[in-house]
Amino acid sequence: MIEKLIAEMIRYGAGDAARIQHFIKVHDFSRTIGVLEGLDAHTLFILEAAAVVHDIGIHISEEKYGSCAGPYQELEGPPIAEKMLARLGFPEEVIARVCYLVGHHHTYSDIDGADYQILVEADFLVNLFEDNSPRSAVEHALGNIFKTETGKRFCREMLLPISL
Repeated sequence: MIEKLIAEMIRYGAGDAARIQHFIKVHDFSRTIGVLEGLDAHTLFILEAAAVVHDIGIHISEEKYGSCAGPYQELEGPPIAEKMLARLGFPEEVIARVCYLVGHHHTYSDIDGADYQILVEADFLVNLFEDNSPRSAVEHALGNIFKTETGKRFCREMLLPISL
């Protein structure tokens, strides 16, 4: 099902290679962190689906508000994700949790599960790199956002290289 969702999201984002590549990277980091952190298969499935559709509200946010800011994505994304997931036959309880995660993935307080935490960490790993964030921003995220041991390690090893 995840592969069909990825294919549908590529179709949905046709022509926007940067954003397609973004969600693919977030998905891969989410899956890898989830597996290494020992998520059960059901939670991992929800995490993977959420990672694929996490930014599904970007285009409509840009159209409606002239901005892709997090709060607009959180507002506009869940209804679109719900329709896509339902059309692809995802179970209702999976759709509900995925839509919750899509509607909160830019909210960093009250993180209520490993799926949510890992999605946030994976998105940060990709965004910090894609935005060419300064070391200070990486250090701030490492100290304030990252909670999983795997996410912390990936952040340090990828974005805070040892100075020679």
